[in-house]
Amino acid sequence: MMRFLLIDTCGAEGSIALAEDGRVVASDTLPGRSASERLVPAIRQMLEAAGWGLGELAAIGVVHGPGSFTGVRVGLSAAKGLSEAGRIPLIAVSRLALLAAAAKVDGKVCAVLDAGRGEFYCGSYIGRRKINEALLTAEEVATAAADGAAVVVCEQHVVDTLGTVGVRLVSEPAAGGALPFVTEKVAANEFDNAATVDANYLRRTDLEIFAKNAPLNAAKGAGR
Repeated sequence: MMRFLLIDTCGAEGSIALAEDGRVVASDTLPGRSASERLVPAIRQMLEAAGWGLGELAAIGVVHGPGSFTGVRVGLSAAKGLSEAGRIPLIAVSRLALLAAAAKVDGKVCAVLDAGRGEFYCGSYIGRRKINEALLTAEEVATAAADGAAVVVCEQHVVDTLGTVGVRLVSEPAAGGALPFVTEKVAANEFDNAATVDANYLRRTDLEIFAKNAPLNAAKGAGR
C-alpha cells in the first residue's frame, strides 16, 4: 500500500490531495490567498478525516513552481517541514510538467505560464519526459509552436497574448495531477533532499540578459 500527500500552491488557487495505490482518494482547494493560513490545518484535517497518520505516507509530492513567489514558497515550506518532521521522502514536481500532462496529446508539448514583464515560463515535454524548461519571450514561444509542439496554457490572458500561436486552453492543474510523476519517482527511488530542494524559478542567464540589453545600451550611448 502506497500513500501520498500532494501539495500545489503555485497557481491562483492552492490544492491538496491524498492518494493511495495509484488513485486520488481525497482532495481540497484553498481559494485565492488563503493558502498561507489554511494549508497546514487543511492537510491535518484531511489526514484525520482519512484516518491516516503522517508516518504512513510513502512520500510527499509538492509542486515547486514556477508560479507566484509567495504561493510557491508556502507550499514548498510546508512540504519540507512535514518531510523533515516525519522523516518522509520528498518529491518536487514542476508545474510545467503538470500542465504539459494536462494537454493529453501525443508528441511534443510546450506548456506555457505567464512570467510577467512580457515573458513566459515554457516547458517542453514528450509525455512525462522533460526536454527543457526556460524563460521565453512571446516570439520564442511562437517559434516553439512553429517547430511542431502543441502549446498548452491554463491562463486566459496568456491565450489573449499568444492568440496567433494557436494555443490550447486547459484547466489549471491541481495537486492530484502530480500523482503519476510522484509514483514514477518512487518506483525509481528518486527523491529530493528536503534540506536543499528549492523553488523552480526559471531565469534568463546573465549572458542572455546582457545580449538582450546590449542594443538598447548601444543606442543610449550613441545618443549622448
